[in-house]
Amino acid sequence: MSPESSYTTMRDAMYATGRPMLFSICDWGDNKPWEWALAIGHSWQTSGDIYPCWDCEVGHGSWSSWGVLRILDKQAGLRKYSGPSHWNDMDVLEVGNGMSESEDRAHFSLWAIMNSPLIAGNDLRNMSELTKKILTNKDIIALNQDPLGIQAVRVMGGDKIEIYAKPLVKGECEWAVLFLNRSDAAIKYEFKWSNHYFEDDNNKLRVEFSNKLYEWTDLWTKAGGSTAKDFKQLIPSHDVVVLRLRPTI
Repeated sequence: MSPESSYTTMRDAMYATGRPMLFSICDWGDNKPWEWALAIGHSWQTSGDIYPCWDCEVGHGSWSSWGVLRILDKQAGLRKYSGPSHWNDMDVLEVGNGMSESEDRAHFSLWAIMNSPLIAGNDLRNMSELTKKILTNKDIIALNQDPLGIQAVRVMGGDKIEIYAKPLVKGECEWAVLFLNRSDAAIKYEFKWSNHYFEDDNNKLRVEFSNKLYEWTDLWTKAGGSTAKDFKQLIPSHDVVVLRLRPTI
């Protein structure tokens, strides 16, 4: 029996109970569930199991576990399959399971802006205040729970700094932007807003910074600023800066 048939049988059995349920499909991405699972479940795992490391592959014989960056990179080309009630699942969160503070913060931010289900994978009975603070950042969670349900698009790639942008429910007005430092060293980064635009081809949304000003709020530090000035920030190794952009009236 094919995975599609097997999961359809499970779906029908759950529907027959008459009880509302969320059906999470775990195919580890082996059979491209994003191509067939929309009518069957609500989310589907897009890769092998996660491992609490930044950039690693841990072999288990015939299969592997993957670090944060490895799973992030496996999402290339999949955002068109994601939307309300059908999500690309990047596996459970490893926040609090041994990575650094920067890595935990980046991991949580990336899963949120990519609209992956946010499922805590740590021991909730015994966690540090820092872990609790990361997992309960309401502003970051709000990006994940935004009613538009649009997965972030990578608007700039690179070995060191990558940029992801996500349209928010305010339509063509508000956006979230995430600057990711993939490298092993802190980077003094400068971003000249007026030289750039963000575009979401799938949803026909675009923001031009050369002709429209935005105020921004850093969702981790709560600092603020404007796109009228170049963005200059020291981004620690394996860390992120996450901004919410609101148009200036």
